[in-house]
Amino acid sequence: MLFHDLADGALLVEYPGLSDDEANAAAVSSARVLQQREPEGLLGEIVGARTLFLEFDPAQISADRFRTLLAEKTRADRPASRRTLRIPVAYGGEAGTDLPALAREAGLTQEEFARRHAAAVYRVAFLGFAPGFAYLTGLPGELRSPRLATPRPRVAAGTVAVAGPYTGIYPGETPGGWRLIGRAGVRLFDRNADPPTLFRMGDEIRFEPVEQIGSSSSFDGATELASEPSRGSHLFRIVSAGVFSSVQGAPRYGWSCYGVPPGGAMDWPALARANELLGNPVKSAALEMTLVGAELEALHDATVCLAGAESDADCNGRAVALEQRIDVRRGDRLRVGRIRGGTRTYLAVEGGLAPPARFEISKRLASGDLIAGDPVPPALRPLRSKSRPVRDEGAEETEATVVRVVLDPREVPFSREGIATFLSSTYRISASSDRRGMRLDGESISLSRAADIPPEGTPLAGIQVARDGMPIVLGPDRPVTGGYARIATVIHTDFPLLAQTPPGAAVRFVAVQLADALAARVG
Repeated sequence: MLFHDLADGALLVEYPGLSDDEANAAAVSSARVLQQREPEGLLGEIVGARTLFLEFDPAQISADRFRTLLAEKTRADRPASRRTLRIPVAYGGEAGTDLPALAREAGLTQEEFARRHAAAVYRVAFLGFAPGFAYLTGLPGELRSPRLATPRPRVAAGTVAVAGPYTGIYPGETPGGWRLIGRAGVRLFDRNADPPTLFRMGDEIRFEPVEQIGSSSSFDGATELASEPSRGSHLFRIVSAGVFSSVQGAPRYGWSCYGVPPGGAMDWPALARANELLGNPVKSAALEMTLVGAELEALHDATVCLAGAESDADCNGRAVALEQRIDVRRGDRLRVGRIRGGTRTYLAVEGGLAPPARFEISKRLASGDLIAGDPVPPALRPLRSKSRPVRDEGAEETEATVVRVVLDPREVPFSREGIATFLSSTYRISASSDRRGMRLDGESISLSRAADIPPEGTPLAGIQVARDGMPIVLGPDRPVTGGYARIATVIHTDFPLLAQTPPGAAVRFVAVQLADALAARVG
């Protein structure tokens, strides 16, 4: 085993010298060892194609402790019983738009391509990318094809696709760069179920061709499931939702094995500050608003507080100051307009808001939605984050936010010139950024080889570089696994500063040592 410190609280375990199947099996075995031991401070483990990614709280456990735990002899790992699932698939048609081209590239007819795809026996190697998305090994070599250079903005739920040595099924509508060959009649992810995924690691999957998938009675994978009912009373009604408003609290660890990212507030010190001023536990859920805030109608009397970036906020036309407790009465209108000097503002409520449903991923609120209070406030455990300055609204346009990073310690597919470009260039936050990732515009980073890597677990604030050479800083709603090479990871303490940097603003990166990142976080 090789251990790589990616950043403070992020460790990657590799298994060199093994075949892909052997390395994947070793990663699964290591993950089970940790699940048996349940070391305090371990936040999550993510099995990848050839690796095991560990996320942990360095204030509670060190990376060296994981090295010891995984090197110790443990009782024989009993493999989980393997299930066989048969999945009906309609090949071709509107859902399989890439099938004709793939068949031509393979020198096959479409019918023969589909027959060979369905005749293979697949195994669930790991889950990632999106909740319920399983990477299936066993794809015949003649059917393999690289991902698209530019991902599609939308792939429908239930679409069957191939990429490299894998085949998979998109559980929900999402962007995607895999090659599309058909549609499956199965629901892969149900956030109201436990476990929420149909596929589990080690399952054997067989596809059964069908001429036509019927109506939604036989396949409703694209149907949006109803959220879990709110447990608390409704405090507010959304009159206008702004650009992107959602309820966020602390990250929810433990579900990464199902492809569910931790989520949580982008700027956790601001969330903690708003809660502290109201006497709430610091990780209580609050309303996170981006660029332009929401307008709310109070359905009950409440005490609220704003924190984060400055905003044009008022209650019934009276200005509301940042970090000030205010009482709102039933029928009042609380409006948070343009957010200035940053990107995100948080509205906390005395007693806290009801957190998102267990497996819900940052539901974007819309007009008419109701926001409930939390009848069961979270524990008093702190978020372990220090306050930091919010970007000065009066700063010069050319002044860049400086963010510290730990360079990836492995041999990565970046030339020396590419790494120098990354550390010497000024990038700007793209308007297409969101909670999944902050896209950066600027100098292209040169690569010494292809950017694609075997998919592996992704850390918060990991900086991936796509084929076009542009960096992407992964956010709390990131894909659990990723197949683009990572050049660096933003240190934990600096991510909230980056999260408050608005679109168009300049960012520069400076490399620091792991010890510096740890000192900033726990020192």
